[in-house]
Amino acid sequence: MRRDLRELLGPRPLVLAPMAGGPTGAALVAAVTEAGCLGLLPAGYRSATQLAADLEELRARRVSRFGVNLFVPQGPCPDRQALDAYLAALRPEAERLGVELGEPRHDDDDWEAKLALLLADPPPLVSFVFGCPPAEVVDAFHQAGCLVVVTVTRPDEAREAVAAGADGLCAQGLEAGGHRGGTRDDLDGQLPLLDLLGALREVTDLPLLAAGGLGSAAAVQRALRAGALACQCGTAFLLADEAGTADAHRQALQSGRFPATVLTRAFTGRFARGLANRLALAGRDAPGCYPEIHHATRPLRQAAAARGDLEVLHLWAGTAFPLAEARPAGEIVERLCPAG
Repeated sequence: MRRDLRELLGPRPLVLAPMAGGPTGAALVAAVTEAGCLGLLPAGYRSATQLAADLEELRARRVSRFGVNLFVPQGPCPDRQALDAYLAALRPEAERLGVELGEPRHDDDDWEAKLALLLADPPPLVSFVFGCPPAEVVDAFHQAGCLVVVTVTRPDEAREAVAAGADGLCAQGLEAGGHRGGTRDDLDGQLPLLDLLGALREVTDLPLLAAGGLGSAAAVQRALRAGALACQCGTAFLLADEAGTADAHRQALQSGRFPATVLTRAFTGRFARGLANRLALAGRDAPGCYPEIHHATRPLRQAAAARGDLEVLHLWAGTAFPLAEARPAGEIVERLCPAG
């Protein structure tokens, strides 16, 4: 029997965001759980075999209260001509770094195998980004005893998640770092977090996790007063000692070189917020071809990271990134949500 989302949260109303690609790993999830929060382990960009190893490591650390986040599969690129034109524009950057672009292939991020893994060995919670899973998937996780949370960015997405049977919603405001997690990959109707929380309260009474721009205790309290059950924080933990954030990413966040963030499709073909470097700005209106652009730019991004070229590297961060601090995760939790 699955628990209510309120029962799964720790003594502090904070949730660690599932920052895929390295930052959120078992060590960080374990650290925030020990500090009284709920951690979400990312399954994105991981094969089912890799995810199984991540879960084994997490449980070896004696973490039993956690969630796993999944990418809902996307359809194939709707405009191959626009994709080809964008990749042609990227080739000079690849040549400068001495690499070739990757194959712009489509895949489903090992969706079926991950579902089978998690249904056979269910975590307490599963959350979804990039869309709402089919109702039969939600029902299967309910039958396995899992709570289901769906990320939404607009009221219409919330209605879809409610209809599918979600137990809670992650309300992702416009300020949030990384990918936009809702169903639709556009910027129409996107709202700042506090406005989104108000709009969602007119749609549903499901528990809400608030995400976006939550870099201080004051911001956390504002979101809680606006109706959030808890706050899901990611950028605030990018510099944590236990985070797997790449060295170049850490350097960029602390350098003062990039004072602003931008929503861009440049690196993956799906809108994501990151530091406003050269490529993020130049490719902000790239075609909506995820994951094709993600796979094509991967060699470029890897070469940029190896060479410390911060102008062509994806540097995900939310608008509150200047408040992020390099310190143990437990101290970051205390700063965001002091005990008592």
